Amino acid sequence: MRRFIYSLLVFMLIISMIGCGSTTSSSSNNGDGKKNTSDVSKEKIKLTYAFFAPANTFPAVQMTKWKEELEKRTNGKVEVQLFPGGSLLNANNMYEGVGKKVADIGLSVTTYEPGRYPLLDISDLPSGYPNAKVASQVVNDLIKEYPPEALKDYKIITSFATEPAFIQSKAQISNLEELKGKQLRIAGALTPIMKALGAAPVGMSQAEAPEALQTGIIVGNVSSREVLKDFKLAEIEKYVTDYPLTLNTFVAVMNKDVWNSLPPDVQKVIDELNSEMAVFAGDYLDNHVKEAMEWSKKEQGLKVVTLDPEEKKKWDILIQPLQDQAVKAAADKGLPAENYKKKLYELIAKYSK
Repeated sequence: MRRFIYSLLVFMLIISMIGCGSTTSSSSNNGDGKKNTSDVSKEKIKLTYAFFAPANTFPAVQMTKWKEELEKRTNGKVEVQLFPGGSLLNANNMYEGVGKKVADIGLSVTTYEPGRYPLLDISDLPSGYPNAKVASQVVNDLIKEYPPEALKDYKIITSFATEPAFIQSKAQISNLEELKGKQLRIAGALTPIMKALGAAPVGMSQAEAPEALQTGIIVGNVSSREVLKDFKLAEIEKYVTDYPLTLNTFVAVMNKDVWNSLPPDVQKVIDELNSEMAVFAGDYLDNHVKEAMEWSKKEQGLKVVTLDPEEKKKWDILIQPLQDQAVKAAADKGLPAENYKKKLYELIAKYSK
Protein backbone atom coordinates (compact mmCIF):
# COMPACT_ATOMS: atom_id res chain seq x y z
CA MET A 1 0.00 0.00 0.00
CA ARG A 2 2.78 2.39 0.94
CA ARG A 3 4.54 1.57 -2.32
CA PHE A 4 1.36 2.36 -4.25
CA ILE A 5 0.87 5.73 -2.50
CA TYR A 6 4.56 6.64 -3.06
CA SER A 7 4.32 5.73 -6.75
CA LEU A 8 1.14 7.79 -7.08
CA LEU A 9 2.79 10.85 -5.49
CA VAL A 10 5.82 10.57 -7.79
CA PHE A 11 3.56 10.27 -10.81
CA MET A 12 1.56 13.36 -9.81
CA LEU A 13 4.77 15.35 -9.22
CA ILE A 14 6.08 14.47 -12.69
CA ILE A 15 2.77 15.49 -14.30
CA SER A 16 2.86 18.77 -12.38
CA MET A 17 6.42 19.53 -13.54
CA ILE A 18 5.56 18.81 -17.15
CA GLY A 19 2.54 21.09 -16.91
CA CYS A 20 4.59 23.92 -15.40
CA GLY A 21 7.25 23.56 -18.05
CA SER A 22 4.66 23.72 -20.79
CA THR A 23 3.16 26.96 -19.41
CA THR A 24 6.56 28.67 -19.24
CA SER A 25 7.34 27.69 -22.80
CA SER A 26 4.10 29.05 -24.19
CA SER A 27 4.49 32.36 -22.41
CA SER A 28 8.17 32.98 -23.19
CA ASN A 29 8.95 31.27 -26.46
CA ASN A 30 7.54 29.29 -29.37
CA GLY A 31 9.73 26.24 -28.89
CA ASP A 32 12.47 27.67 -31.10
CA GLY A 33 13.97 30.08 -28.59
CA LYS A 34 12.10 33.06 -30.04
CA LYS A 35 9.80 35.23 -27.95
CA ASN A 36 6.09 35.29 -28.65
CA THR A 37 4.74 38.31 -30.46
CA SER A 38 2.53 39.03 -27.45
CA ASP A 39 5.61 39.35 -25.21
CA VAL A 40 7.61 41.37 -27.70
CA SER A 41 4.76 43.84 -28.08
CA LYS A 42 4.85 44.49 -24.34
CA GLU A 43 8.52 45.48 -24.39
CA LYS A 44 9.02 49.26 -24.35
CA ILE A 45 11.21 50.64 -27.12
CA LYS A 46 13.58 53.27 -25.75
CA LEU A 47 15.15 55.90 -28.00
CA THR A 48 17.61 58.69 -27.24
CA TYR A 49 17.41 62.02 -29.09
CA ALA A 50 20.24 64.59 -28.91
CA PHE A 51 20.56 68.28 -29.82
CA PHE A 52 23.26 70.87 -29.16
CA ALA A 53 21.19 73.93 -28.14
CA PRO A 54 19.14 74.53 -24.95
CA ALA A 55 15.71 73.05 -24.36
CA ASN A 56 13.93 76.40 -24.74
CA THR A 57 15.08 76.91 -28.35
CA PHE A 58 12.59 76.22 -31.12
CA PRO A 59 14.31 73.08 -32.54
CA ALA A 60 14.31 71.58 -29.04
CA VAL A 61 10.62 72.46 -28.63
CA GLN A 62 10.09 70.50 -31.82
CA MET A 63 11.93 67.56 -30.23
CA THR A 64 9.57 67.62 -27.26
CA LYS A 65 6.52 67.72 -29.54
CA TRP A 66 7.89 64.83 -31.62
CA LYS A 67 8.52 62.78 -28.47
CA GLU A 68 5.02 63.43 -27.15
CA GLU A 69 3.34 62.56 -30.43
CA LEU A 70 5.38 59.40 -31.00
CA GLU A 71 4.75 58.13 -27.48
CA LYS A 72 1.03 58.93 -27.73
CA ARG A 73 0.49 57.46 -31.19
CA THR A 74 2.30 54.24 -30.27
CA ASN A 75 0.25 53.94 -27.06
CA GLY A 76 3.33 54.11 -24.88
CA LYS A 77 5.15 51.42 -26.86
CA VAL A 78 7.99 53.89 -27.48
CA GLU A 79 9.75 56.01 -24.88
CA VAL A 80 12.02 58.85 -26.01
CA GLN A 81 14.68 60.42 -23.79
CA LEU A 82 15.77 63.91 -24.86
CA PHE A 83 19.29 65.27 -24.51
CA PRO A 84 19.29 68.98 -25.48
CA GLY A 85 21.97 71.53 -24.67
CA GLY A 86 24.89 69.40 -25.86
CA SER A 87 24.46 67.06 -22.89
CA LEU A 88 25.10 63.99 -25.07
CA LEU A 89 26.39 65.27 -28.42
CA ASN A 90 27.31 68.74 -29.63
CA ALA A 91 27.17 70.57 -32.96
CA ASN A 92 30.60 69.31 -34.00
CA ASN A 93 29.88 65.60 -33.61
CA MET A 94 26.10 65.22 -33.83
CA TYR A 95 25.75 63.16 -37.01
CA GLU A 96 28.96 61.25 -36.36
CA GLY A 97 27.71 60.41 -32.87
CA VAL A 98 24.43 59.07 -34.24
CA GLY A 99 26.37 56.94 -36.70
CA LYS A 100 28.28 55.44 -33.77
CA LYS A 101 25.06 54.98 -31.72
CA VAL A 102 26.06 57.44 -29.00
CA ALA A 103 22.49 58.64 -29.56
CA ASP A 104 19.78 56.93 -31.59
CA ILE A 105 18.64 60.26 -33.08
CA GLY A 106 20.44 63.56 -33.55
CA LEU A 107 19.31 66.99 -34.69
CA SER A 108 21.76 69.43 -36.25
CA VAL A 109 22.13 72.25 -38.78
CA THR A 110 23.39 71.38 -42.24
CA THR A 111 24.67 74.92 -42.71
CA TYR A 112 27.25 74.25 -40.00
CA GLU A 113 29.03 72.04 -42.55
CA PRO A 114 29.42 74.20 -45.68
CA GLY A 115 30.07 72.30 -48.88
CA ARG A 116 28.76 68.97 -47.59
CA TYR A 117 25.20 69.58 -48.84
CA PRO A 118 25.56 71.23 -52.28
CA LEU A 119 21.85 71.24 -53.14
CA LEU A 120 20.84 72.64 -49.76
CA ASP A 121 23.38 75.41 -50.34
CA ILE A 122 21.06 76.57 -53.13
CA SER A 123 17.87 76.64 -51.07
CA ASP A 124 19.58 78.11 -47.99
CA LEU A 125 20.45 81.27 -49.93
CA PRO A 126 18.00 84.23 -50.10
CA SER A 127 15.08 83.01 -52.20
CA GLY A 128 12.09 85.08 -51.12
CA TYR A 129 10.89 82.97 -48.21
CA PRO A 130 8.18 84.96 -46.39
CA ASN A 131 8.50 83.12 -43.08
CA ALA A 132 9.70 79.98 -41.31
CA LYS A 133 6.54 77.96 -41.97
CA VAL A 134 6.91 78.27 -45.72
CA ALA A 135 10.66 77.70 -45.54
CA SER A 136 10.22 74.57 -43.41
CA GLN A 137 7.68 72.99 -45.76
CA VAL A 138 9.80 73.82 -48.80
CA VAL A 139 12.97 72.38 -47.26
CA ASN A 140 11.15 69.27 -46.05
CA ASP A 141 9.77 68.55 -49.52
CA LEU A 142 13.12 69.19 -51.19
CA ILE A 143 14.98 66.84 -48.85
CA LYS A 144 12.43 64.09 -49.49
CA GLU A 145 12.78 64.47 -53.26
CA TYR A 146 16.52 65.11 -53.23
CA PRO A 147 17.91 63.35 -50.14
CA PRO A 148 21.46 64.51 -49.36
CA GLU A 149 24.17 62.04 -50.31
CA ALA A 150 25.96 62.89 -47.05
CA LEU A 151 23.03 61.44 -45.09
CA LYS A 152 22.47 58.27 -47.13
CA ASP A 153 23.55 56.05 -44.24
CA TYR A 154 20.95 57.53 -41.89
CA LYS A 155 17.18 57.57 -41.70
CA ILE A 156 15.94 61.16 -41.99
CA ILE A 157 13.04 61.52 -39.58
CA THR A 158 12.24 65.19 -40.16
CA SER A 159 13.63 68.45 -41.52
CA PHE A 160 12.64 72.09 -41.16
CA ALA A 161 14.13 75.56 -41.34
CA THR A 162 14.40 78.90 -39.63
CA GLU A 163 13.03 82.10 -41.02
CA PRO A 164 15.64 84.02 -43.05
CA ALA A 165 18.53 85.33 -40.97
CA PHE A 166 18.88 88.99 -40.05
CA ILE A 167 21.89 91.01 -38.89
CA GLN A 168 21.61 91.62 -35.14
CA SER A 169 24.29 93.94 -33.81
CA LYS A 170 25.54 96.05 -30.92
CA ALA A 171 25.79 99.14 -33.12
CA GLN A 172 23.50 100.26 -35.93
CA ILE A 173 24.16 98.82 -39.41
CA SER A 174 22.20 100.71 -42.04
CA ASN A 175 24.60 100.68 -44.98
CA LEU A 176 27.57 98.84 -46.45
CA GLU A 177 30.03 101.27 -44.91
CA GLU A 178 28.75 100.53 -41.39
CA LEU A 179 28.86 96.80 -42.17
CA LYS A 180 32.40 96.81 -43.59
CA GLY A 181 34.85 94.75 -41.53
CA LYS A 182 32.36 93.99 -38.77
CA GLN A 183 32.96 90.62 -37.06
CA LEU A 184 29.61 88.86 -37.03
CA ARG A 185 28.79 85.33 -35.93
CA ILE A 186 27.38 83.24 -38.78
CA ALA A 187 26.47 79.69 -39.73
CA GLY A 188 28.51 78.31 -42.62
CA ALA A 189 26.14 79.11 -45.52
CA LEU A 190 26.37 82.81 -44.74
CA THR A 191 30.11 83.03 -45.41
CA PRO A 192 29.94 84.03 -49.11
CA ILE A 193 27.08 86.45 -48.49
CA MET A 194 28.70 88.28 -45.60
CA LYS A 195 32.01 88.45 -47.46
CA ALA A 196 30.23 89.83 -50.51
CA LEU A 197 28.69 92.52 -48.31
CA GLY A 198 32.09 93.37 -46.83
CA ALA A 199 31.64 91.96 -43.32
CA ALA A 200 34.13 89.74 -41.47
CA PRO A 201 32.13 86.55 -40.78
CA VAL A 202 33.08 84.36 -37.81
CA GLY A 203 31.81 80.77 -37.98
CA MET A 204 30.53 79.31 -34.73
CA SER A 205 27.46 77.55 -33.34
CA GLN A 206 24.58 79.63 -32.02
CA ALA A 207 25.25 78.28 -28.53
CA GLU A 208 28.69 79.95 -28.56
CA ALA A 209 27.37 83.39 -29.57
CA PRO A 210 26.44 84.83 -26.14
CA GLU A 211 29.93 84.42 -24.70
CA ALA A 212 31.55 85.64 -27.93
CA LEU A 213 29.41 88.79 -27.78
CA GLN A 214 30.25 89.40 -24.13
CA THR A 215 33.99 89.00 -24.68
CA GLY A 216 34.02 91.13 -27.83
CA ILE A 217 35.10 88.38 -30.21
CA ILE A 218 32.09 89.38 -32.32
CA VAL A 219 30.00 92.55 -32.46
CA GLY A 220 26.86 90.90 -33.76
CA ASN A 221 25.07 87.75 -34.81
CA VAL A 222 23.40 86.81 -38.09
CA SER A 223 20.50 84.49 -37.38
CA SER A 224 16.76 84.14 -37.24
CA ARG A 225 15.39 86.52 -34.65
CA GLU A 226 14.03 84.18 -31.98
CA VAL A 227 17.55 83.99 -30.50
CA LEU A 228 17.19 87.58 -29.31
CA LYS A 229 14.98 86.22 -26.54
CA ASP A 230 15.94 82.53 -26.36
CA PHE A 231 19.61 83.35 -25.79
CA LYS A 232 18.92 86.79 -24.26
CA LEU A 233 21.04 88.35 -27.02
CA ALA A 234 18.86 91.48 -27.03
CA GLU A 235 20.50 92.37 -23.73
CA ILE A 236 23.66 93.06 -25.78
CA GLU A 237 22.48 93.46 -29.37
CA LYS A 238 20.33 96.58 -29.71
CA TYR A 239 19.78 96.69 -33.48
CA VAL A 240 18.29 94.43 -36.15
CA THR A 241 18.85 95.31 -39.81
CA ASP A 242 15.65 94.52 -41.71
CA TYR A 243 17.19 92.68 -44.65
CA PRO A 244 16.42 88.92 -44.94
CA LEU A 245 19.40 86.68 -45.67
CA THR A 246 19.89 82.89 -45.57
CA LEU A 247 18.05 80.03 -43.89
CA ASN A 248 19.40 77.54 -41.42
CA THR A 249 18.22 74.06 -42.35
CA PHE A 250 17.76 71.50 -39.56
CA VAL A 251 17.75 67.78 -40.25
CA ALA A 252 17.05 65.10 -37.63
CA VAL A 253 18.52 61.68 -38.42
CA MET A 254 18.23 58.24 -36.86
CA ASN A 255 20.89 55.56 -36.84
CA LYS A 256 20.00 53.23 -39.74
CA ASP A 257 20.43 50.04 -37.68
CA VAL A 258 18.13 51.43 -34.99
CA TRP A 259 15.57 52.32 -37.67
CA ASN A 260 15.72 48.83 -39.18
CA SER A 261 15.19 47.30 -35.74
CA LEU A 262 11.89 49.13 -35.20
CA PRO A 263 8.59 47.34 -35.88
CA PRO A 264 6.64 48.51 -38.96
CA ASP A 265 3.89 50.20 -36.96
CA VAL A 266 6.42 52.42 -35.17
CA GLN A 267 8.21 53.21 -38.44
CA LYS A 268 4.86 54.22 -39.92
CA VAL A 269 4.19 56.73 -37.13
CA ILE A 270 7.69 58.21 -37.46
CA ASP A 271 7.18 58.65 -41.22
CA GLU A 272 3.81 60.29 -40.62
CA LEU A 273 5.43 62.78 -38.25
CA ASN A 274 8.06 63.85 -40.79
CA SER A 275 6.05 66.53 -42.63
CA GLU A 276 3.89 67.30 -39.60
CA MET A 277 6.90 68.38 -37.58
CA ALA A 278 8.07 70.69 -40.39
CA VAL A 279 4.74 72.51 -40.24
CA PHE A 280 4.78 72.55 -36.43
CA ALA A 281 8.36 73.84 -36.19
CA GLY A 282 7.84 76.57 -38.78
CA ASP A 283 4.56 77.74 -37.34
CA TYR A 284 5.93 77.71 -33.81
CA LEU A 285 8.99 79.70 -34.84
CA ASP A 286 6.99 82.39 -36.64
CA ASN A 287 4.87 82.96 -33.54
CA HIS A 288 7.93 82.81 -31.32
CA VAL A 289 9.83 85.34 -33.46
CA LYS A 290 6.91 87.73 -33.07
CA GLU A 291 7.04 87.30 -29.28
CA ALA A 292 10.82 87.65 -29.23
CA MET A 293 10.76 90.88 -31.22
CA GLU A 294 8.04 92.36 -29.02
CA TRP A 295 9.98 91.41 -25.87
CA SER A 296 13.26 92.75 -27.28
CA LYS A 297 11.72 96.10 -28.23
CA LYS A 298 9.76 96.55 -25.02
CA GLU A 299 12.20 95.16 -22.45
CA GLN A 300 15.59 95.76 -24.10
CA GLY A 301 15.04 98.79 -26.32
CA LEU A 302 15.78 96.95 -29.57
CA LYS A 303 15.51 99.06 -32.72
CA VAL A 304 14.78 97.81 -36.24
CA VAL A 305 16.89 99.45 -38.94
CA THR A 306 15.32 99.77 -42.40
CA LEU A 307 17.58 100.19 -45.44
CA ASP A 308 16.64 103.02 -47.76
CA PRO A 309 15.68 101.85 -51.29
CA GLU A 310 18.94 102.83 -52.95
CA GLU A 311 20.99 101.11 -50.26
CA LYS A 312 18.87 97.96 -50.55
CA LYS A 313 19.59 97.83 -54.29
CA LYS A 314 23.31 97.84 -53.55
CA TRP A 315 22.93 94.84 -51.25
CA ASP A 316 20.73 93.01 -53.77
CA ILE A 317 23.26 93.47 -56.58
CA LEU A 318 26.03 91.94 -54.44
CA ILE A 319 23.96 88.96 -53.27
CA GLN A 320 21.90 87.90 -56.30
CA PRO A 321 24.73 86.18 -58.25
CA LEU A 322 25.53 83.85 -55.32
CA GLN A 323 22.64 81.47 -55.89
CA ASP A 324 23.59 81.00 -59.54
CA GLN A 325 27.12 80.23 -58.38
CA ALA A 326 25.76 77.62 -55.94
CA VAL A 327 23.73 76.05 -58.76
CA LYS A 328 26.82 75.82 -60.96
CA ALA A 329 28.90 74.34 -58.12
CA ALA A 330 26.32 71.64 -57.49
CA ALA A 331 25.90 70.91 -61.20
CA ASP A 332 29.67 70.54 -61.55
CA LYS A 333 29.40 67.72 -59.00
CA GLY A 334 26.89 65.93 -61.18
CA LEU A 335 23.84 66.93 -59.15
CA PRO A 336 20.46 68.00 -60.64
CA ALA A 337 20.99 71.60 -59.57
CA GLU A 338 18.82 73.34 -62.18
CA ASN A 339 15.86 71.04 -61.47
CA TYR A 340 16.37 71.59 -57.75
CA LYS A 341 16.30 75.37 -58.15
CA LYS A 342 13.18 75.19 -60.32
CA LYS A 343 11.45 72.99 -57.75
CA LEU A 344 12.55 75.36 -54.97
CA TYR A 345 10.68 78.32 -56.45
CA GLU A 346 7.64 76.19 -57.34
CA LEU A 347 7.37 75.10 -53.70
CA ILE A 348 7.84 78.64 -52.35
CA ALA A 349 4.95 79.77 -54.56
CA LYS A 350 2.83 76.77 -53.50
CA TYR A 351 3.23 77.21 -49.77
CA SER A 352 3.11 81.02 -49.84
CA LYS A 353 -0.49 81.00 -51.07
